[in-house]
This record gives sequence, C-alpha cells and structure tokens, in this order.
Amino acid sequence: MSTIKDVAKEAKVSIATVSLVVHKHNRISAETSKRVNKAIKKLNYHPSRSGRRLVSQKTGNIGFILTDDHFLRSEPFYTRIFLGTEFEARNYEYYILLTTIPSNYDVKDHPPRFILEKNVDGVIIAGKVPVSIISQIEKYNLPIAFVDFYPPSNEYPVVLIDNISGGMAATQFLIKKNHKNIGFIAGDIGHPSIYDRFRGYKMAMDYAGLDFSELNYIVDENYTARENGYNAVKKLLEINNDITAIFACNDAMAIGVVQFLNEKGISIPNDISVIGFDDVEADLSLDPPLSSVRVPKYEMGIEVMKLMADLLKNKDATKKKILVSVELIDRGSVMDLTLKIPMPA
Repeated sequence: MSTIKDVAKEAKVSIATVSLVVHKHNRISAETSKRVNKAIKKLNYHPSRSGRRLVSQKTGNIGFILTDDHFLRSEPFYTRIFLGTEFEARNYEYYILLTTIPSNYDVKDHPPRFILEKNVDGVIIAGKVPVSIISQIEKYNLPIAFVDFYPPSNEYPVVLIDNISGGMAATQFLIKKNHKNIGFIAGDIGHPSIYDRFRGYKMAMDYAGLDFSELNYIVDENYTARENGYNAVKKLLEINNDITAIFACNDAMAIGVVQFLNEKGISIPNDISVIGFDDVEADLSLDPPLSSVRVPKYEMGIEVMKLMADLLKNKDATKKKILVSVELIDRGSVMDLTLKIPMPA
C-alpha cells in the first residue's frame, strides 16, 4: 500500500506539499498540484482519515438523527431518505453516522455519543423530534439541517414534502372518481407533514363544495402505524357507514385499513376505495395494489445532504427551504363510482 512518503518521492516534492495538495490548500501552484495528483493516481494512494482530520480540524462525519419509533415503524420511508443522504455524502467524502433517540427524549437525557465526543461536523435531523434535542445540539455550535420536519424556530435549512398539494391531489383524485363521502384517517396529527396532508384533504373537499364534518375523519391516533390505521378505520366506519373512500395519511395506516376491510369482508375497491401517501414497496404486494401519493425519498436525502455541505462550507449560508413535489400513483384500490351508476332505462 502506497504512503504519503511514496507520493512525495514520485512527485519530487515534500511530504508537507503532498498534504497541502490533498487538502486543496490554495498555497500550492496549479502545476505542483497537477504533478502531485498524477502521482496519487499512479500509486493509488488513499489519505488516512485520521491524518486528514489533524490537518483540516474536521471529523469527516455527519450525524443523522431520528426517533426510534420513526425508524422502527416507518422504516421503509426513513431508510430511503437515509440512503439518499449516505449516497450523496460520498460526493463530499463524508461518512454518515446514524443514531436514534427516544420519542420522549428529555433535556435530562444525554445527547448522542457522536455529539458528546465531538465526532461529527454537522447533524441532519429526520422527521419529528422533541425540541429538547435541538436545543442540546445548538449548545455544541454544530450546523443542523432538517428533512421532513421543521422546528418551531424557522432558522434552519430544511427539505420538506409538498404535503398540502399531495393531500389535495389524493382527495381530488377520489372526487374525480365521483366519491363524495370521503373519509380521512391520521395519527400524530401534531407532525407538520401529517397536519398539512389533513389541510390538503379539507381544502379539496371545500373547493369541491362537499360537506364534511367530524363524522368524516379520525385523527386522534398517537402514531402513523399499521395497527393505528386498523383502529382508526374501525372507529370511522362505526360513526359513518356511508363512507365510499378513505384517504390514509400514510401507507402504513392505509395497509392497516386494508387489513381491517379484508377481515370484515368489505371489498376493495368495489365497496370502499383506499388511497395512501408515501408509496412504499409494500403497496405493490397488496391485493389490489394500493394507490398512493409518491414521495421522492432518495431525492430528499440527497437534497438535505447538499444543504449540509453548503452549511459546512459557510455557516452563514442562506437557510434554504426546499419543497419537493409529489406524484399521485393510480393502482387498483380506487373505484370510479361513475361506472357503478346504473344507466336510465
């Protein structure tokens, strides 16, 4: 394995010069940099991270934090965001260090070890987290970027889903299929993404001139898990058995809806149509496959890593807000009620 000493000998420069070239120091001339980089390529030299850290005063790591329930229960969603972040980090020669915290994290709790040990240059926070963890990280003067959640303070770069437009699109899709009694179910309504999907649902109903009341939605579940979708649709149909379509705030809850309807012998979509949000892989395994609003999860991870890279270059960089668009995916779980209206004799 080649060493920095080998590169210096090949390029006929000092070891210090090779180190400065590796770290892109502007003291080195273009001609010298070219000669050193040619030697690096020829010898297949890879600088050690520990050595680079001593010179740059950087760890080369980015922390990635989310609550344990987000990772365990919504694993397909946040895993894809994490992977997008990890793939993009390679372009900046950063490693991503993943950790989870309890959803009831308190100021008395210790922050993640990589923060305590000062082993990260910045932190990405995914999904809803307690404000206490944000305030703790701020004390370490670390750059922070958010994805799929914006904190009470509007002072950070953030990547968000266009949840209002997505909620409207899902509801309008059902309305165009001649559904008028449309139910909505959700959990963790305090999560900004979930609340905005609910807002989109209500706006679409209002624009269409359709009446809806508390008999049309259940939003008191504590989390957006499959079992909560099961419980929510059970409660919804107990108070309103005229529902012809259900918009679930995410696919996990939508899968719970499908499970309940199948157990009760209620045909999808002939009796009740179902649409979700997120478009996770499990949607395709359902019978019929689930219609959903697709969220570009990998792309969200890529974008938040780009924001972090900008922050690391300049901590006073503009705190950008990126809103990613969504796409409605029509599969087999929504019935066009126009086709069920009998033609006049």
